[in-house]
Amino acid sequence: MSSFDVPGILHADELAATVDAIAALQLPSGMIPWFPGGHADPWNHVEAAMALLVGGRRAAAERAYEWLVAMQRPDGAWHHYYLADRVEQDKLEANVTAYIATGVWHHWLITGDRGFLETMWPAVKAAFGFVLDLQTPRGEIIWARHPDGTPWSFALLTGSSSICHSLRCALAIAHELGKERPDWELSLESLAEVIRTRPDGAFAPKNRWAMDWYYPVLSGVIAGDDARAHLAARRDTFILPGHGVKCVSDRPWVTAAETCELAIAELGLGYDEQARELFTWAQQMRVDDGRYWTGTVYPENVHFPEGEMSAYTAAAIVLCADAIAGATPASGLFSRHTSLPAVAAAGEDLTLEH
Repeated sequence: MSSFDVPGILHADELAATVDAIAALQLPSGMIPWFPGGHADPWNHVEAAMALLVGGRRAAAERAYEWLVAMQRPDGAWHHYYLADRVEQDKLEANVTAYIATGVWHHWLITGDRGFLETMWPAVKAAFGFVLDLQTPRGEIIWARHPDGTPWSFALLTGSSSICHSLRCALAIAHELGKERPDWELSLESLAEVIRTRPDGAFAPKNRWAMDWYYPVLSGVIAGDDARAHLAARRDTFILPGHGVKCVSDRPWVTAAETCELAIAELGLGYDEQARELFTWAQQMRVDDGRYWTGTVYPENVHFPEGEMSAYTAAAIVLCADAIAGATPASGLFSRHTSLPAVAAAGEDLTLEH
């Protein structure tokens, strides 16, 4: 897909410059660091790869996936942070590991390349072997393992919500390839149920964080009128009018990526004008060369982290632009959740949405 307009907000040339800025960060190995000389994490690496593909840079996107496969551990996981020549942070995080499925399914939706899907299937299968081994009998997924294999003691609502979406992508891949995974379907059912009901002790308390507010909606676990009520309950807590989404409720720190993610969630509920407004606000963090500041503290208008213009922020802009414009066949992946298995309530059958 070549570049495209988001009418009234972002011109095609501006969007192309943002895609170019992401591509300029990619190392010869295929790794996409957050910024020059910085680290990469597999989740944001996949986010950047998806943005490259939306922007028409298929070869660069596929190099990113080749790097990811090369870095995968025998147990199916990835470490949390990588530098160009070594592991920087050796924690093994479930959410980071699961996100490969989202990227692979996104690639299929845009390209229809079955060969790529088949090539990536072993990595997706291994990743979910690791991830679902961290699922508790109740359904939540423990955040991570220590390098020695010892699991952490808690789950995170945001992480489990993102995993739920990635698991739906993994099931869609399996369905397309004729690989039946009833065990994954059962895991999806119990994971979605615990996210919806949030029994005491299921998730570490993170009520200050915006992601814990909107991710159950962004992932499609909470939908329809329930989702509208869910977002309405704390919209005033997390939105700084005229600027965007505050990362935490008690600090005036707005991030462009979280503003874009909320915009996509709003779009999925039919709130098109709210989504466009949020995306418009995010453009305040744009610089002339197409990059975006990661975040800004108001009213001081100070960029935080200081000096940081991250690849993942630019990627969120590109993916949000696609969601609003409907430019690619993957534009509904994060909003309408098209082509994904439905999130069934306990005891219901899972069917593929089209």
